[in-house]
Amino acid sequence: MSKFHFHDVPSVWEESLDYVPEWLTVSLKEEGLRVRRVAYRFVSDEVMRTENKRLLDHDYYTDIITFGEVVNDRVLADIIVSYDRIFDNAKQLDKSVLDERDRVLIHGLLHLCGYNDSTDSEKLIMRKLEDKYLLLRP
Repeated sequence: MSKFHFHDVPSVWEESLDYVPEWLTVSLKEEGLRVRRVAYRFVSDEVMRTENKRLLDHDYYTDIITFGEVVNDRVLADIIVSYDRIFDNAKQLDKSVLDERDRVLIHGLLHLCGYNDSTDSEKLIMRKLEDKYLLLRP
């Protein structure tokens, strides 16, 4: 049974998630962590903004909100992802939608590994790690 769960997946992605659990497991292992359970829920921009305000008191759009913990090197998390942000960012950055989706998926897990992206130097470290782990995809 998979330790990764995907809820409300946009229909265009349903078949493209097959490799994701193994890829994310390998990526976490590189960080010295194992998966207990990680649930991703895909939502629209409007739902994300509502959740961002409700959960974090932030009144703006975002691509991801990560809640979780690491206990005994095992990750337990609930992650909310805005599919609208992914589609818009992919278009603005001239990237494929699947590459942008996967970047956001690993980004959420990197937060649980202790990485932040509040400062420019932290953003640079996060981007390099995202790039590193994107290369591990099959």
